[in-house]
Amino acid sequence: MTDSCFSHDVSTRPNPEPCRPQDKGKFEILQKDGAARIGRLHTNHGMLNTPMLLPVVNPNIRTIEPREMWDKYRVEGLITNSYVIWKHDDLSSSALENGVHQLIDFPGVIVTDSGTFQSYVYGDVEVGVEEIVKFQRDIGVDIGTMLDVFGRPDMSRDEIESAVEITAERASISLDVAQKDLLLNGPIQGGLHEDLRALAGQLMGDVNGNDGGFTVHPIGGIVPLMENQRYRDLFSILLSAKSTLPPNRPVHLFGCGHPLLFPMSIALGVDIFDSAAYALFARGNRLLTPTGTVRLDEITEWPCSSSELFNWTPEEVRSLDSKQREKVLARHNLEVTQSELARCREAIRNGKIWQLAEERSHSSAQLREAFLWVLDQLEEPDDGPVGVSSLRMISSTNPVRKGGENLVEDIDERPHILHFKSLIALRWRIPGSWWNGSLTDPKRVVIIEGAPPPWRESSLHTIVSLLEEVPESIILISTPIGLIPYSLEDVSPWSHIDGSDDIWDSPLNEDEIFDELTELDLSDLPYIRITPGPSPELEVKGKEGIYDWIDRCSIVDKLSILNGVSPSIGCKMTSKMTSRKSKTKRMVNVYS
Repeated sequence: MTDSCFSHDVSTRPNPEPCRPQDKGKFEILQKDGAARIGRLHTNHGMLNTPMLLPVVNPNIRTIEPREMWDKYRVEGLITNSYVIWKHDDLSSSALENGVHQLIDFPGVIVTDSGTFQSYVYGDVEVGVEEIVKFQRDIGVDIGTMLDVFGRPDMSRDEIESAVEITAERASISLDVAQKDLLLNGPIQGGLHEDLRALAGQLMGDVNGNDGGFTVHPIGGIVPLMENQRYRDLFSILLSAKSTLPPNRPVHLFGCGHPLLFPMSIALGVDIFDSAAYALFARGNRLLTPTGTVRLDEITEWPCSSSELFNWTPEEVRSLDSKQREKVLARHNLEVTQSELARCREAIRNGKIWQLAEERSHSSAQLREAFLWVLDQLEEPDDGPVGVSSLRMISSTNPVRKGGENLVEDIDERPHILHFKSLIALRWRIPGSWWNGSLTDPKRVVIIEGAPPPWRESSLHTIVSLLEEVPESIILISTPIGLIPYSLEDVSPWSHIDGSDDIWDSPLNEDEIFDELTELDLSDLPYIRITPGPSPELEVKGKEGIYDWIDRCSIVDKLSILNGVSPSIGCKMTSKMTSRKSKTKRMVNVYS
């Protein structure tokens, strides 16, 4: 058997090109799905395509060589500790003479921490605020980190407040020392206090040195929470900090690197992760998977595939010596980490990051609890910074989606559906006139139920008959996620709900109908519930006025709900509209 630990014949990947001087530190947002975004951060050693992970590399202990990370795993950037390099004379002298990229043997982006985390773990950081920033600048770091004050979860509020204030006081001088040569991280402390996290975000986001502000904002002080799976607190901290941070800067979740947390963190707005988990877990004979952690000594077959494990069985890996086994597992862990991030980026492109987070939430009781807490915040936002971020997340989510929508228990709280429902409640209005020219108030609401989409095929014949009978009728369609005006019958997600056939046979109860009608300001009207019969071939002759009115309502309502055009203006725009229709009488082009 080939020893995969020592024979990796991979093609050498070209070194990255430096960015244009005017682009240095620029963060381009290429695509969004709510708070999640695909971005590109420009540096002197290439670009970081986000969301991405910075693997932690200890200059003294290299489980996977950084050059291999670049060539084989397409790692664009890594993070190492400037304090460790500064403290060891041999590393320090080499880095000052040849640069940190040669010391680490990595051509991509190198980010450094300042020693703050070491102060939390060991309490022995001796370097000065200006000294450590100057050192990072002098050894050629791409993105350095100022020396902030670590805020532990068990600290008192006064101690945490002091940490926020001292960190903010150090910010401008750190930026001045960094000059134009070094991009700088501006960490956000604040412990478990939502208001202090928001304050820290505002202070660190507003501060400027002689050459500008911070490039990236890491959320610090969270490792103790992740160690104890306190994910609800983690997400509360993240949402609180995001409420005041500049939206055009990347957010880095300091110390987070388990694939399980990627989808939800990204859905809430994280761009950059970092962790030594790929190596630390391997050292403890543990495998990372997208749904959790697996112990090598508890498995007979691999629960998660990777190219590194393809030629091995768990028993064979257990039989390796400790160093060789550690390398095999570390390579697997890094590959799984990279794969999950790729899955998240693709989910953003497809508008599915929330569904991926939803799916992953079932992998851990603690994560599920945190996910449900976030749903509560989306449905009934708090008054504080978490509520600000929650409302912003809903309003920034595109309500219109391509493809189907899986019907699951959490579907009603998906941000894009909450956004669409709020737009309907705020912008939809009853028609200003009816198909027969009447300007009177509506006389009834008709709820079409028990009919699957496309409703133009399953229900239009019934709707036309009902409007013929009583022109002043408001037609609504009952769906598994609520009532919608018929004018939106072809809009996703309602028109593309994926589920079993019987989902359309479960009508809303009276209380649910009352709540839905109240949202639409229709609860004072009488309503009837109709299940359409078999659909005959559409008869248009003699009913052209009804069909034209239905089409016009569809355009006016979509202009209002999706584009913010007031219904009165929409009515004027469509007063002389004509359209080209398909064989099924669906509008293809509209001319006004």
